[in-house]
Amino acid sequence: MNDDHFEINRQTWNEKVKIHSESKMYDLEAFKNGKSSLMSYELKALGDVKGKSLLHLQCHFGQDTLSWSRLGAKCTGVDLSDEGIALAKSLNNQLGLEAEFVRCNVLDTSKYIKDTFDVVFTSYGVIGWLPDLKPWGQMIAERLKRGGTFYMVEFHPIVWMFDYLDGNTVMRYGYMQDEVIYEEYEGTYADESSKITSKEYGWNHGLSEVINALVQAGLQIDFLNEYDESPYNVFPDLVETKSGNYVTKDKLYPLIFELKATKL
Repeated sequence: MNDDHFEINRQTWNEKVKIHSESKMYDLEAFKNGKSSLMSYELKALGDVKGKSLLHLQCHFGQDTLSWSRLGAKCTGVDLSDEGIALAKSLNNQLGLEAEFVRCNVLDTSKYIKDTFDVVFTSYGVIGWLPDLKPWGQMIAERLKRGGTFYMVEFHPIVWMFDYLDGNTVMRYGYMQDEVIYEEYEGTYADESSKITSKEYGWNHGLSEVINALVQAGLQIDFLNEYDESPYNVFPDLVETKSGNYVTKDKLYPLIFELKATKL
């Protein structure tokens, strides 16, 4: 059944690529002119990546992958979307960079990529597309060199307990809900006025599930941090801070978590 879910998601993301590549949020022209798409969390956590090999999981159309490439990393990006990978390859060529891109389900990465990497990276809205994190954690361990770093920065699982579709923030889903969540709505987070119909299957994962998937695969957790500031204004009624991030008005729960781990 998950194959059907993945196929619907692939089709939706193929449609999203055109909308996102033309959106103000992704600001592709500024990116082409040298602006980095990376945010403060990941830049601070990973530091100098020059000369390091980096695998970017669920890379969309490659902006972050290419931003790491601009910083001197030898990058490979993976994504489910055919259109996303096609655009990523096109941008790589336009910008004269040397990143590589592979279209596959992220859980199948090891079938398509045999190299091991100094860094495996993933960020913002990624694990919710996966039904089970155990094979995800195992794949990350397979693709890391011994002593290599896994880093993720992701929306906090608490934010996925809410349904935002009707303009009201209503708690509707379980923090550790096993059942798949199906949503169908007009628009996309980067352009709510677009005419696309987003059809999406997703899954909620609590922090313990994330940590245990990595620990059971042989990784050592270096840190886990939670923040009430998001770099993206993608939830209702957020307020911009002096730092340029966004917070809920009451700051009652975290919006972001970051995790760094090492393959022993």
